[in-house]
Amino acid sequence: MADGPWGGRWSAGVGKEAAEREVERGASGANRAAVVTLWSGRMATGPAELMMAFTASIEVDKRLGADDVRGSAAHVRGLERAGLLAAGEAGALLAALDTVAAELASGSFVLRDSDEDIHTAIERRVTEIAGEAGARLHTGRSRNDQVATALRLYTRRELAAVGRAVLDLAGALLARAAESGDARLPGYTHLQRAQPVLLAHHLLAHGWALLRDADRIVDALRRMDVSPLGAGALAGTSLALDPDATAADLGFAARFENSMDAVSDRDFVAESLFACALLGVHLSRLGEEIVLFSSEEFGFYRLDDAWATGSSMLPQKKNPDVAELARGKAGRIIGHLTGLLTTLKGLPLSYNRDLQEDKEPLFDALDQVNLGCRALAGLVETLGFDTGAMRRAADVPTLAAVDLAEWLVERKVPFRRAHGIVGGLVRDALEGGRPLADLVRASPELGPEAAELLEPGTAATRRRSAGGAGRIAVDTQLERFTRQLEVLARQLDGR
Repeated sequence: MADGPWGGRWSAGVGKEAAEREVERGASGANRAAVVTLWSGRMATGPAELMMAFTASIEVDKRLGADDVRGSAAHVRGLERAGLLAAGEAGALLAALDTVAAELASGSFVLRDSDEDIHTAIERRVTEIAGEAGARLHTGRSRNDQVATALRLYTRRELAAVGRAVLDLAGALLARAAESGDARLPGYTHLQRAQPVLLAHHLLAHGWALLRDADRIVDALRRMDVSPLGAGALAGTSLALDPDATAADLGFAARFENSMDAVSDRDFVAESLFACALLGVHLSRLGEEIVLFSSEEFGFYRLDDAWATGSSMLPQKKNPDVAELARGKAGRIIGHLTGLLTTLKGLPLSYNRDLQEDKEPLFDALDQVNLGCRALAGLVETLGFDTGAMRRAADVPTLAAVDLAEWLVERKVPFRRAHGIVGGLVRDALEGGRPLADLVRASPELGPEAAELLEPGTAATRRRSAGGAGRIAVDTQLERFTRQLEVLARQLDGR
Protein backbone atom coordinates (compact mmCIF):
# COMPACT_ATOMS: atom_id res chain seq x y z
CA MET A 1 0.00 0.00 0.00
CA ALA A 2 1.09 3.58 -0.58
CA ASP A 3 2.38 5.29 2.51
CA GLY A 4 1.06 8.78 1.72
CA PRO A 5 -2.10 10.23 3.28
CA TRP A 6 -3.98 9.14 0.12
CA GLY A 7 -2.75 5.53 0.16
CA GLY A 8 -6.23 3.99 0.36
CA ARG A 9 -7.06 5.22 -3.17
CA TRP A 10 -4.19 3.28 -4.75
CA SER A 11 -3.90 -0.31 -5.92
CA ALA A 12 -0.13 -0.34 -5.79
CA GLY A 13 2.32 1.37 -3.47
CA VAL A 14 4.56 4.22 -4.48
CA GLY A 15 8.14 3.62 -3.40
CA LYS A 16 9.73 6.11 -1.01
CA GLU A 17 13.19 7.46 -1.63
CA ALA A 18 15.30 8.12 1.41
CA ALA A 19 16.80 11.58 1.08
CA GLU A 20 19.79 12.67 3.11
CA ARG A 21 20.07 16.37 3.71
CA GLU A 22 23.28 18.10 4.62
CA VAL A 23 23.47 19.97 7.90
CA GLU A 24 24.27 23.58 7.20
CA ARG A 25 27.76 24.48 8.20
CA GLY A 26 27.90 27.20 10.82
CA ALA A 27 30.61 29.86 10.85
CA SER A 28 31.78 31.27 14.16
CA GLY A 29 33.31 34.69 14.43
CA ALA A 30 36.50 33.11 15.77
CA ASN A 31 36.85 30.88 12.74
CA ARG A 32 36.16 33.71 10.34
CA ALA A 33 38.77 35.89 11.98
CA ALA A 34 41.35 33.16 11.33
CA VAL A 35 40.62 32.91 7.60
CA VAL A 36 43.70 32.81 5.39
CA THR A 37 42.73 33.73 1.84
CA LEU A 38 44.54 33.45 -1.47
CA TRP A 39 44.88 37.21 -1.40
CA SER A 40 45.74 37.75 2.30
CA GLY A 41 49.23 39.08 1.54
CA ARG A 42 47.73 42.33 0.26
CA MET A 43 45.73 43.00 3.44
CA ALA A 44 46.93 44.18 6.84
CA THR A 45 44.04 42.49 8.64
CA GLY A 46 41.85 39.46 8.12
CA PRO A 47 38.47 39.72 6.40
CA ALA A 48 35.40 40.74 8.36
CA GLU A 49 33.05 37.94 9.30
CA LEU A 50 30.05 39.45 7.52
CA MET A 51 32.12 40.22 4.42
CA MET A 52 33.11 36.56 4.19
CA ALA A 53 29.57 35.40 4.94
CA PHE A 54 28.22 37.54 2.11
CA THR A 55 30.87 36.64 -0.46
CA ALA A 56 31.48 32.95 0.29
CA SER A 57 30.15 30.60 -2.36
CA ILE A 58 31.20 27.17 -1.17
CA GLU A 59 27.72 25.92 -0.37
CA VAL A 60 26.89 26.39 -4.04
CA ASP A 61 30.14 25.71 -5.88
CA LYS A 62 31.17 22.62 -3.91
CA ARG A 63 29.61 20.51 -6.63
CA LEU A 64 32.43 21.70 -8.92
CA GLY A 65 34.96 19.82 -6.78
CA ALA A 66 35.67 16.93 -9.16
CA ASP A 67 35.98 19.30 -12.11
CA ASP A 68 38.32 21.60 -10.21
CA VAL A 69 40.54 18.61 -9.40
CA ARG A 70 40.57 17.62 -13.04
CA GLY A 71 41.49 21.13 -14.17
CA SER A 72 44.15 21.39 -11.47
CA ALA A 73 45.72 18.12 -12.55
CA ALA A 74 45.94 19.34 -16.15
CA HIS A 75 47.50 22.57 -14.87
CA VAL A 76 50.10 20.62 -12.86
CA ARG A 77 51.05 18.61 -15.92
CA GLY A 78 51.37 21.87 -17.84
CA LEU A 79 53.63 23.31 -15.16
CA GLU A 80 55.83 20.22 -15.36
CA ARG A 81 56.05 20.44 -19.16
CA ALA A 82 57.08 24.08 -18.83
CA GLY A 83 59.84 23.19 -16.38
CA LEU A 84 58.15 25.09 -13.57
CA LEU A 85 57.69 21.94 -11.48
CA ALA A 86 60.21 19.20 -10.90
CA ALA A 87 58.99 15.68 -11.62
CA GLY A 88 58.87 14.89 -7.91
CA GLU A 89 56.84 17.99 -7.13
CA ALA A 90 54.40 17.29 -9.95
CA GLY A 91 54.07 13.70 -8.80
CA ALA A 92 53.34 14.80 -5.24
CA LEU A 93 50.71 17.26 -6.39
CA LEU A 94 49.04 14.78 -8.73
CA ALA A 95 48.97 12.15 -5.98
CA ALA A 96 47.46 14.69 -3.58
CA LEU A 97 44.84 15.62 -6.18
CA ASP A 98 44.00 11.92 -6.62
CA THR A 99 43.49 11.68 -2.86
CA VAL A 100 41.24 14.74 -2.89
CA ALA A 101 39.26 13.28 -5.79
CA ALA A 102 38.72 10.08 -3.82
CA GLU A 103 37.67 12.02 -0.74
CA LEU A 104 35.20 14.07 -2.76
CA ALA A 105 33.76 10.95 -4.37
CA SER A 106 33.36 9.15 -1.04
CA GLY A 107 31.97 12.16 0.78
CA SER A 108 34.83 12.18 3.29
CA PHE A 109 36.26 15.50 2.10
CA VAL A 110 35.96 17.90 5.03
CA LEU A 111 35.06 21.52 4.42
CA ARG A 112 36.25 24.08 6.92
CA ASP A 113 34.65 27.32 7.95
CA SER A 114 37.73 29.07 6.60
CA ASP A 115 37.18 27.69 3.08
CA GLU A 116 35.92 30.53 0.92
CA ASP A 117 35.01 28.34 -2.04
CA ILE A 118 35.63 24.81 -3.27
CA HIS A 119 38.71 25.91 -5.19
CA THR A 120 40.49 27.27 -2.12
CA ALA A 121 39.30 24.25 -0.12
CA ILE A 122 40.94 21.89 -2.60
CA GLU A 123 44.18 23.88 -2.66
CA ARG A 124 44.22 23.92 1.14
CA ARG A 125 43.74 20.14 1.28
CA VAL A 126 46.35 19.49 -1.43
CA THR A 127 48.85 21.53 0.57
CA GLU A 128 48.03 19.54 3.69
CA ILE A 129 48.80 16.33 1.81
CA ALA A 130 51.68 17.39 -0.46
CA GLY A 131 53.40 19.83 1.87
CA GLU A 132 55.57 22.54 0.37
CA ALA A 133 54.76 21.47 -3.20
CA GLY A 134 51.20 22.62 -2.58
CA ALA A 135 52.36 26.23 -2.60
CA ARG A 136 53.25 25.78 -6.29
CA LEU A 137 49.81 24.55 -7.38
CA HIS A 138 48.49 28.00 -8.25
CA THR A 139 51.55 29.04 -10.27
CA GLY A 140 50.54 30.85 -13.46
CA ARG A 141 46.85 30.47 -12.68
CA SER A 142 44.12 32.74 -11.35
CA ARG A 143 40.86 31.75 -9.77
CA ASN A 144 39.35 33.54 -12.76
CA ASP A 145 40.53 30.98 -15.33
CA GLN A 146 40.40 28.17 -12.75
CA VAL A 147 36.71 28.69 -12.00
CA ALA A 148 35.81 29.24 -15.65
CA THR A 149 37.52 25.96 -16.56
CA ALA A 150 35.82 23.93 -13.84
CA LEU A 151 32.44 25.43 -14.71
CA ARG A 152 32.85 24.62 -18.41
CA LEU A 153 33.83 21.04 -17.60
CA TYR A 154 30.81 20.69 -15.34
CA THR A 155 28.37 22.32 -17.74
CA ARG A 156 29.63 20.33 -20.71
CA ARG A 157 28.99 17.07 -18.87
CA GLU A 158 25.71 17.95 -17.18
CA LEU A 159 24.14 19.61 -20.22
CA ALA A 160 24.96 16.51 -22.26
CA ALA A 161 23.20 14.46 -19.56
CA VAL A 162 20.17 16.70 -19.94
CA GLY A 163 20.29 16.09 -23.69
CA ARG A 164 20.17 12.33 -23.11
CA ALA A 165 17.22 12.74 -20.75
CA VAL A 166 15.44 14.77 -23.43
CA LEU A 167 15.98 11.96 -25.94
CA ASP A 168 14.69 9.41 -23.44
CA LEU A 169 11.46 11.38 -23.14
CA ALA A 170 11.29 11.77 -26.91
CA GLY A 171 11.81 8.03 -27.21
CA ALA A 172 8.94 7.38 -24.80
CA LEU A 173 6.65 9.54 -26.94
CA LEU A 174 7.84 7.72 -30.06
CA ALA A 175 7.11 4.33 -28.53
CA ARG A 176 3.59 5.34 -27.52
CA ALA A 177 2.98 6.89 -30.95
CA ALA A 178 4.17 3.76 -32.75
CA GLU A 179 1.86 1.51 -30.75
CA SER A 180 -1.21 3.76 -30.99
CA GLY A 181 -2.30 2.49 -34.41
CA ASP A 182 -5.31 4.33 -35.81
CA ALA A 183 -6.42 5.85 -32.49
CA ARG A 184 -7.63 9.38 -33.09
CA LEU A 185 -8.61 12.38 -31.05
CA PRO A 186 -9.52 15.99 -31.76
CA GLY A 187 -6.74 18.41 -32.56
CA TYR A 188 -7.31 21.75 -30.91
CA THR A 189 -6.79 25.39 -31.70
CA HIS A 190 -7.75 28.00 -29.09
CA LEU A 191 -8.57 24.91 -26.96
CA GLN A 192 -11.58 24.38 -29.25
CA ARG A 193 -11.99 21.18 -31.22
CA ALA A 194 -10.62 21.78 -34.70
CA GLN A 195 -9.90 18.61 -36.73
CA PRO A 196 -9.47 14.93 -35.96
CA VAL A 197 -5.85 13.76 -35.87
CA LEU A 198 -4.16 10.46 -35.19
CA LEU A 199 -2.95 10.09 -31.63
CA ALA A 200 0.50 9.29 -33.04
CA HIS A 201 0.57 12.65 -34.80
CA HIS A 202 -0.39 14.44 -31.61
CA LEU A 203 2.28 12.72 -29.50
CA LEU A 204 4.98 13.33 -32.08
CA ALA A 205 4.15 17.04 -32.09
CA HIS A 206 5.59 17.11 -28.58
CA GLY A 207 8.41 14.83 -29.70
CA TRP A 208 9.63 17.13 -32.48
CA ALA A 209 9.85 20.04 -30.04
CA LEU A 210 12.02 17.86 -27.80
CA LEU A 211 14.28 16.92 -30.70
CA ARG A 212 14.82 20.62 -31.34
CA ASP A 213 15.75 20.97 -27.67
CA ALA A 214 18.29 18.17 -28.01
CA ASP A 215 19.69 19.72 -31.19
CA ARG A 216 19.95 23.07 -29.42
CA ILE A 217 21.89 21.38 -26.61
CA VAL A 218 24.27 19.76 -29.10
CA ASP A 219 24.86 23.16 -30.66
CA ALA A 220 25.48 24.82 -27.29
CA LEU A 221 27.91 22.06 -26.35
CA ARG A 222 29.89 22.70 -29.52
CA ARG A 223 30.28 26.40 -28.70
CA MET A 224 31.27 25.86 -25.07
CA ASP A 225 33.97 23.36 -26.01
CA VAL A 226 36.74 25.93 -25.45
CA SER A 227 39.28 25.86 -22.62
CA PRO A 228 39.87 29.08 -20.63
CA LEU A 229 42.78 27.57 -18.69
CA GLY A 230 45.89 29.69 -19.16
CA ALA A 231 44.06 33.01 -19.43
CA GLY A 232 45.16 33.87 -15.88
CA ALA A 233 43.44 36.75 -14.17
CA LEU A 234 42.79 38.47 -17.50
CA ALA A 235 46.01 38.81 -19.52
CA GLY A 236 47.66 35.41 -19.55
CA THR A 237 51.06 34.90 -17.96
CA SER A 238 54.74 35.55 -18.58
CA LEU A 239 55.47 31.92 -17.72
CA ALA A 240 56.04 29.35 -20.47
CA LEU A 241 52.66 27.67 -20.15
CA ASP A 242 50.90 26.13 -23.14
CA PRO A 243 47.10 26.64 -23.16
CA ASP A 244 46.76 24.46 -26.26
CA ALA A 245 48.30 21.51 -24.43
CA THR A 246 46.10 21.88 -21.36
CA ALA A 247 43.02 22.26 -23.59
CA ALA A 248 43.88 18.96 -25.28
CA ASP A 249 44.61 17.37 -21.90
CA LEU A 250 41.11 18.29 -20.70
CA GLY A 251 39.42 17.13 -23.90
CA PHE A 252 38.43 20.57 -25.12
CA ALA A 253 38.24 21.14 -28.86
CA ALA A 254 40.19 24.41 -28.65
CA ARG A 255 41.70 26.97 -26.29
CA PHE A 256 40.59 30.56 -25.83
CA GLU A 257 41.56 33.21 -28.38
CA ASN A 258 41.40 36.22 -26.06
CA SER A 259 42.31 35.98 -22.38
CA MET A 260 40.01 38.83 -21.31
CA ASP A 261 37.10 37.22 -23.09
CA ALA A 262 38.00 33.83 -21.64
CA VAL A 263 37.64 34.84 -17.99
CA SER A 264 34.56 37.04 -18.48
CA ASP A 265 32.63 34.89 -20.95
CA ARG A 266 29.48 33.34 -19.54
CA ASP A 267 27.73 32.94 -22.88
CA PHE A 268 27.87 29.20 -22.35
CA VAL A 269 25.96 29.56 -19.07
CA ALA A 270 23.37 31.83 -20.68
CA GLU A 271 22.98 29.47 -23.64
CA SER A 272 22.61 26.51 -21.32
CA LEU A 273 19.98 28.38 -19.33
CA PHE A 274 18.14 29.31 -22.53
CA ALA A 275 18.20 25.68 -23.66
CA CYS A 276 16.86 24.67 -20.24
CA ALA A 277 14.23 27.42 -20.23
CA LEU A 278 12.84 26.54 -23.65
CA LEU A 279 12.96 22.86 -22.78
CA GLY A 280 11.08 23.77 -19.60
CA VAL A 281 8.44 25.51 -21.71
CA HIS A 282 8.03 22.36 -23.82
CA LEU A 283 7.81 20.17 -20.71
CA SER A 284 5.23 22.59 -19.33
CA ARG A 285 3.11 22.33 -22.48
CA LEU A 286 3.21 18.54 -22.36
CA GLY A 287 2.37 18.65 -18.69
CA GLU A 288 -0.55 21.00 -19.28
CA GLU A 289 -2.08 18.64 -21.82
CA ILE A 290 -1.69 15.68 -19.51
CA VAL A 291 -3.44 17.67 -16.78
CA LEU A 292 -6.30 18.52 -19.15
CA PHE A 293 -6.63 15.18 -20.90
CA SER A 294 -6.55 13.17 -17.65
CA SER A 295 -9.40 15.22 -16.18
CA GLU A 296 -12.89 13.76 -16.18
CA GLU A 297 -13.99 16.61 -18.44
CA PHE A 298 -11.77 15.23 -21.22
CA GLY A 299 -11.19 11.66 -20.10
CA PHE A 300 -8.62 10.85 -22.79
CA TYR A 301 -5.74 9.82 -20.52
CA ARG A 302 -5.61 7.64 -17.40
CA LEU A 303 -2.80 8.13 -14.91
CA ASP A 304 -0.94 5.14 -13.57
CA ASP A 305 -1.09 4.90 -9.78
CA ALA A 306 2.70 5.05 -9.47
CA TRP A 307 2.83 8.35 -11.34
CA ALA A 308 0.05 10.22 -9.56
CA THR A 309 -0.77 11.39 -6.08
CA GLY A 310 -3.97 11.57 -4.10
CA SER A 311 -5.70 13.89 -1.70
CA SER A 312 -5.18 13.86 2.04
CA MET A 313 -8.90 14.62 2.40
CA LEU A 314 -10.75 13.50 -0.73
CA PRO A 315 -10.56 9.71 -1.15
CA GLN A 316 -11.59 9.68 -4.81
CA LYS A 317 -8.81 11.94 -6.09
CA LYS A 318 -5.95 11.02 -8.39
CA ASN A 319 -3.84 14.06 -9.14
CA PRO A 320 -1.34 14.64 -11.99
CA ASP A 321 1.34 16.19 -9.76
CA VAL A 322 4.25 15.30 -12.06
CA ALA A 323 2.59 17.10 -14.95
CA GLU A 324 1.63 20.05 -12.77
CA LEU A 325 5.17 20.46 -11.44
CA ALA A 326 6.59 20.23 -14.95
CA ARG A 327 4.31 23.15 -15.71
CA GLY A 328 5.14 25.01 -12.50
CA LYS A 329 8.92 24.68 -12.64
CA ALA A 330 9.10 26.30 -16.08
CA GLY A 331 8.58 29.75 -14.55
CA ARG A 332 11.40 29.16 -12.12
CA ILE A 333 13.81 28.20 -14.92
CA ILE A 334 12.77 31.15 -17.08
CA GLY A 335 13.50 33.32 -14.05
CA HIS A 336 17.02 31.90 -13.83
CA LEU A 337 17.70 32.87 -17.44
CA THR A 338 16.29 36.35 -16.98
CA GLY A 339 18.27 36.87 -13.79
CA LEU A 340 21.59 35.85 -15.33
CA LEU A 341 21.11 37.99 -18.43
CA THR A 342 20.31 40.95 -16.19
CA THR A 343 23.51 40.30 -14.22
CA LEU A 344 25.64 40.04 -17.35
CA LYS A 345 24.29 43.03 -19.21
CA GLY A 346 26.02 45.67 -17.07
CA LEU A 347 29.46 44.13 -16.55
CA PRO A 348 32.60 45.73 -17.96
CA LEU A 349 35.55 43.56 -19.02
CA SER A 350 36.95 41.45 -17.69
CA TYR A 351 36.19 39.43 -14.55
CA ASN A 352 33.82 40.81 -11.92
CA ARG A 353 32.65 39.11 -8.75
CA ASP A 354 29.07 39.38 -10.03
CA LEU A 355 29.91 36.31 -12.12
CA GLN A 356 29.79 34.24 -8.96
CA GLU A 357 26.01 34.44 -9.38
CA ASP A 358 26.12 32.28 -12.51
CA LYS A 359 26.29 28.94 -10.74
CA GLU A 360 23.21 28.68 -8.56
CA PRO A 361 20.71 29.31 -11.40
CA LEU A 362 22.65 27.06 -13.77
CA PHE A 363 22.88 24.18 -11.33
CA ASP A 364 19.20 24.39 -10.41
CA ALA A 365 18.05 24.64 -14.04
CA LEU A 366 20.11 21.63 -15.10
CA ASP A 367 18.84 19.63 -12.12
CA GLN A 368 15.20 20.50 -12.69
CA VAL A 369 14.98 19.81 -16.42
CA ASN A 370 16.96 16.59 -16.10
CA LEU A 371 14.68 15.29 -13.38
CA GLY A 372 11.62 16.68 -15.16
CA CYS A 373 12.40 14.85 -18.40
CA ARG A 374 12.93 11.59 -16.57
CA ALA A 375 9.76 11.93 -14.51
CA LEU A 376 7.66 12.82 -17.55
CA ALA A 377 9.15 9.87 -19.45
CA GLY A 378 7.90 7.57 -16.69
CA LEU A 379 4.52 9.27 -16.78
CA VAL A 380 4.23 8.97 -20.58
CA GLU A 381 5.35 5.33 -20.60
CA THR A 382 2.56 4.38 -18.20
CA LEU A 383 -0.27 6.58 -19.46
CA GLY A 384 -3.47 4.78 -20.26
CA PHE A 385 -5.29 5.97 -23.38
CA ASP A 386 -9.08 5.86 -23.47
CA THR A 387 -9.30 5.55 -27.24
CA GLY A 388 -13.06 5.27 -27.09
CA ALA A 389 -13.43 8.67 -25.44
CA MET A 390 -10.95 10.13 -27.90
CA ARG A 391 -12.77 8.64 -30.86
CA ARG A 392 -16.15 9.91 -29.74
CA ALA A 393 -14.75 13.43 -29.42
CA ALA A 394 -12.93 13.21 -32.76
CA ASP A 395 -15.94 11.93 -34.67
CA VAL A 396 -18.22 14.90 -33.97
CA PRO A 397 -19.46 15.76 -37.51
CA THR A 398 -18.59 19.45 -37.32
CA LEU A 399 -14.89 18.54 -37.11
CA ALA A 400 -15.10 17.43 -40.75
CA ALA A 401 -16.30 20.87 -41.88
CA VAL A 402 -13.05 21.73 -43.62
CA ASP A 403 -13.21 18.42 -45.48
CA LEU A 404 -16.56 19.48 -46.90
CA ALA A 405 -15.02 22.79 -47.98
CA GLU A 406 -12.07 21.02 -49.59
CA TRP A 407 -14.47 18.60 -51.32
CA LEU A 408 -16.07 21.65 -52.93
CA VAL A 409 -12.64 23.07 -53.84
CA GLU A 410 -11.86 19.84 -55.68
CA ARG A 411 -14.98 20.60 -57.72
CA LYS A 412 -13.67 24.06 -58.65
CA VAL A 413 -15.58 26.05 -56.05
CA PRO A 414 -13.41 28.94 -54.76
CA PHE A 415 -12.32 28.21 -51.21
CA ARG A 416 -13.77 31.38 -49.70
CA ARG A 417 -17.19 30.55 -51.17
CA ALA A 418 -16.87 26.92 -50.09
CA HIS A 419 -16.00 28.10 -46.58
CA GLY A 420 -19.15 30.23 -46.51
CA ILE A 421 -21.39 27.42 -47.74
CA VAL A 422 -20.16 24.95 -45.13
CA GLY A 423 -20.08 27.55 -42.36
CA GLY A 424 -23.71 28.36 -43.03
CA LEU A 425 -24.70 24.70 -42.82
CA VAL A 426 -22.82 24.30 -39.53
CA ARG A 427 -24.60 27.37 -38.13
CA ASP A 428 -27.98 26.03 -39.23
CA ALA A 429 -27.24 22.65 -37.67
CA LEU A 430 -26.19 24.13 -34.34
CA GLU A 431 -29.00 26.69 -34.13
CA GLY A 432 -31.76 24.51 -35.59
CA GLY A 433 -30.89 21.27 -33.85
CA ARG A 434 -30.76 19.29 -37.10
CA PRO A 435 -28.00 16.79 -37.90
CA LEU A 436 -25.31 18.32 -40.07
CA ALA A 437 -25.31 15.22 -42.26
CA ASP A 438 -29.00 15.79 -43.15
CA LEU A 439 -28.32 19.38 -44.14
CA VAL A 440 -25.33 18.34 -46.26
CA ARG A 441 -27.36 15.70 -48.09
CA ALA A 442 -30.05 18.28 -48.82
CA SER A 443 -27.57 20.95 -49.95
CA PRO A 444 -27.56 21.57 -53.72
CA GLU A 445 -23.80 22.29 -53.64
CA LEU A 446 -22.94 19.17 -51.63
CA GLY A 447 -25.37 16.23 -51.49
CA PRO A 448 -25.17 12.55 -50.44
CA GLU A 449 -21.62 11.97 -51.69
CA ALA A 450 -20.28 14.81 -49.60
CA ALA A 451 -22.29 13.64 -46.58
CA GLU A 452 -20.19 10.46 -46.53
CA LEU A 453 -17.27 12.59 -45.36
CA LEU A 454 -19.07 12.99 -42.05
CA GLU A 455 -18.99 9.26 -41.33
CA PRO A 456 -16.93 8.42 -38.19
CA GLY A 457 -13.22 8.18 -38.94
CA THR A 458 -13.45 9.29 -42.55
CA ALA A 459 -12.00 12.77 -42.11
CA ALA A 460 -8.94 11.44 -40.26
CA THR A 461 -8.07 9.20 -43.22
CA ARG A 462 -8.16 11.99 -45.81
CA ARG A 463 -5.03 13.88 -44.72
CA ARG A 464 -2.36 13.19 -47.31
CA SER A 465 0.01 16.16 -47.29
CA ALA A 466 3.58 15.53 -46.12
CA GLY A 467 3.96 16.16 -42.41
CA GLY A 468 0.19 16.06 -41.93
CA ALA A 469 -2.00 13.94 -39.70
CA GLY A 470 -2.95 11.28 -42.26
CA ARG A 471 -1.93 7.65 -41.93
CA ILE A 472 0.67 7.57 -44.72
CA ALA A 473 2.20 10.88 -43.64
CA VAL A 474 2.34 9.76 -40.01
CA ASP A 475 4.03 6.48 -40.93
CA THR A 476 6.67 8.46 -42.80
CA GLN A 477 6.97 10.82 -39.86
CA LEU A 478 7.58 7.91 -37.47
CA GLU A 479 10.49 6.76 -39.62
CA ARG A 480 12.00 10.23 -39.92
CA PHE A 481 11.60 10.87 -36.18
CA THR A 482 13.36 7.61 -35.36
CA ARG A 483 16.29 8.48 -37.62
CA GLN A 484 16.63 11.99 -36.18
CA LEU A 485 16.53 10.67 -32.63
CA GLU A 486 19.32 8.22 -33.48
CA VAL A 487 21.44 10.97 -35.05
CA LEU A 488 21.14 13.17 -31.98
CA ALA A 489 21.89 10.24 -29.68
CA ARG A 490 25.12 9.58 -31.59
CA GLN A 491 26.09 13.24 -31.40
CA LEU A 492 25.58 13.32 -27.63
CA ASP A 493 27.31 9.99 -27.07
CA GLY A 494 30.25 11.15 -29.15
CA ARG A 495 31.08 13.88 -26.65
